[in-house]
Amino acid sequence: MLESIPTHIDGVDEIVILVVDDGSTDRTIEVAQSYGVTHFVRHARNMGLARSFRDGVDYALQHGADIVVNTDGDNQYPQSRIGDLVQPLLAGRADIAIGDRQTKTIAHFSPFKKFMQGAGSRVVNLAAGTELPDAASGFRAYSKLALERLNIVTQFSYCMETIIQAGNKRLRIESVPITTNPKTRESRLFSNIFQHMGKSAQAIMRSYIMFKPHTIFLTLAGLFFLGAVIPFGRFLILSWMGVAGDHIQSLIFGSAMLVGTLLSLALLVISDLQQTNRVLIEDSLERIKQLQYAPERLILDATGPGPLPANGTRPDAADGSTPEQHER
Repeated sequence: MLESIPTHIDGVDEIVILVVDDGSTDRTIEVAQSYGVTHFVRHARNMGLARSFRDGVDYALQHGADIVVNTDGDNQYPQSRIGDLVQPLLAGRADIAIGDRQTKTIAHFSPFKKFMQGAGSRVVNLAAGTELPDAASGFRAYSKLALERLNIVTQFSYCMETIIQAGNKRLRIESVPITTNPKTRESRLFSNIFQHMGKSAQAIMRSYIMFKPHTIFLTLAGLFFLGAVIPFGRFLILSWMGVAGDHIQSLIFGSAMLVGTLLSLALLVISDLQQTNRVLIEDSLERIKQLQYAPERLILDATGPGPLPANGTRPDAADGSTPEQHER
């Protein structure tokens, strides 16, 4: 896998390989070092895909990266296509480029998995306002601007969340058709496809509520209100007929639906206030990132006093991880 990563791309001054070791036990660091890799982010224990991505991005931006390309360690994606993947960013057409695996043509994908991949992409596109054929692809290139604006909050997979965020923040996303390499092993991110579907659905729903609470809660309020009007109307008609006393359950059910309507409207108000607060916080985070990863700040850090330890890492007391910090 590492040997297929290109060493030169037109328009790119320097290519640096960064390996994220998420508490693995398969000699990831040693194997990567044998191929000449010198940049690592190390977790003392497994922290999950989303945290690994966040720490890798932080390391890359601290070292002055203008474009960050993410690829999986199972060699699913053709690393030789990295040059094609970054072209939309180099040309200024996109802030994020995603490799379209053309899942319908993948031989080792079952018909059910192909169907679910397509369905998942349609749901994400609906939430993000995009038209991406393969929203679940992890073969991606991000510009520095995009990474400064994105904030990963999920603990499982960042793939769906970043697309929904990027779409709602009006970042430009472009798909690049690719093929995939033959399957070499089962995924280690989840035990079965249903676990993956459940966690992905949770991430999509959270992101959807985060960015489009009006759609969710107004729809729920409308459904509950309709559920209240029908039994209330039935009870009213029966009252005119003089037989309402035998159908008090309609009044009880309608009252319950009316309570659901009021609760949905209350949640809508709360979500709207939280959305306003989130926008303000994200604006502050973006400004902080711009200052943190500014070129002049990186130069200052590079010339600061005191070297790092010989292995270039320091422990993180908060979570037990040991990601490499900026090299001085």
